[in-house]
Amino acid sequence: MKRIRPYTAALILSFAAAAFAEVKPNQLFTDHAVLQSGMPVPVWGTADPGERVVVTLGKRTQSAITGPDGKWMIKLGKMSPAGPFTMTIQGKNTVVVNDVLVGEDWIGSGQSNMAFTVSKKAASFAGMLDEDKEIAAANYPQLRIFMAVTNKTYEPQSEIKGEWKIATPENAAAFSAVAYLFGRDLNQALKEPVGMIVVAFGASTAESWISRPVMSGDPQLRPMLSRFDDLYRFYQSHPNATTDQSPPGPQTINSRPGKPGPLRDPVQDQHQPTVLYNGMVHPILPFAMRGVIWYQGESIVGGKAGVALYPHVMETLVKDWRAEWGEGDFPFYCVQLPPLKNPSNNPMVREGQAKLLSLRHTGMAVTLDVGDPTNVHPKDKEPVGDRLSRIALANVYGKKLEFSGPVYTGMKVRGSEIVVTFKHAEGLTGKGGPLEWFQVAGADGKYVDATAKVRGKTVAVHSDQVPAPVSVRYAWDNYPQGANLVNSAGLPAAPFRSDSQDALATISKEFTGK
Repeated sequence: MKRIRPYTAALILSFAAAAFAEVKPNQLFTDHAVLQSGMPVPVWGTADPGERVVVTLGKRTQSAITGPDGKWMIKLGKMSPAGPFTMTIQGKNTVVVNDVLVGEDWIGSGQSNMAFTVSKKAASFAGMLDEDKEIAAANYPQLRIFMAVTNKTYEPQSEIKGEWKIATPENAAAFSAVAYLFGRDLNQALKEPVGMIVVAFGASTAESWISRPVMSGDPQLRPMLSRFDDLYRFYQSHPNATTDQSPPGPQTINSRPGKPGPLRDPVQDQHQPTVLYNGMVHPILPFAMRGVIWYQGESIVGGKAGVALYPHVMETLVKDWRAEWGEGDFPFYCVQLPPLKNPSNNPMVREGQAKLLSLRHTGMAVTLDVGDPTNVHPKDKEPVGDRLSRIALANVYGKKLEFSGPVYTGMKVRGSEIVVTFKHAEGLTGKGGPLEWFQVAGADGKYVDATAKVRGKTVAVHSDQVPAPVSVRYAWDNYPQGANLVNSAGLPAAPFRSDSQDALATISKEFTGK
């Protein structure tokens, strides 16, 4: 056995002691950060075990003793919107965090349409309409965005990479377009600082953002986790295996059969459960924030069975995050998929997304009018940000404005026509012309195109081919080009069908958390 010289041993010990020697805050507490107003604000990091850490922000000071694991956390009391402040974090050394604001914090998550950047120069698949004009106008010193670096891991992590950046023309190009537009609208309407933390990754499934304890404790979701663990163990013991030799990986709606090749580390597959929760959500817990905006849905595992399971997956995700943050039923607003000539963006998926509204304090931005027939990343992101911010401004911040398009509530058969009722129905009209994409069916369940006309706050639907109609549906297609039912605010109605009791029971709920 090789003998270690005394000075070498001492050097090794000094490195071990230095692992947590300097006080270090989590990366979220760095220059230009925005802290949440109106609730206790956790601040945390690492230092030597047993070290006393003192955090000062303005006139507020709190201290904590670092635990045996080298971690510390304090909580600042409730604060009003203000700043800029300097935060000092002091132990054996002192860390100074400059230009800290107190305001409203939101998290943006999901897949590529949330990661989609303002400029195509930052991501080739992205780039908003008229991006140069948008970037030139991006001068909002009280809006800051933290674009987290992607990290997929098998075990929950404590650290996240990224940095807060102020909304300037120099920085805006690389921001998430939806997060930027949402944050910009809040900042301008509230006249308060706004911070956006973006944890998103392209093609990620919803289950990749759910924690292991929740996945393993759910009989419907546990098989996904078991298959992942089987594949992970196989990869660990067969590093040179090929895909045809291993247990099968997840197959999403959009997946295409591939040729056998080297087996990839399943942890680096964003379709696998827990991997993005571990690498990107766990490290930001329990950062104080107001709510979440979510844009995901094209990646669903399991074909028709997966689509049927998807509402449960999303409900589980929301409940999981709410439990982990410990802030109660914080707002969670999703974006319903836009039209696309692709099996992923089908009406059953949109209906599944609408079922999220059965949970309290949820909302849905309908994007039926801003899709692209062939591009899964539509560039017209301005309406998406506007519709999400409307939901937040009305339901969180009490602003008096319309925040939803017409919401289907029911139907009655009157002779040879069906009369459909809605909420959020002031000024119902067909944008650009007569109403399109309404269909009716008789007892045989065969739908045919129908004529639809506005009558006050209702729509009367009729077809000569169906003299005795029993059901009605709207925009029930992957790409319902021309679906045009809107209200006086110009906000579009979501697709619906009257012959789905589950759909009726959930989509007809108000987006007010009731």
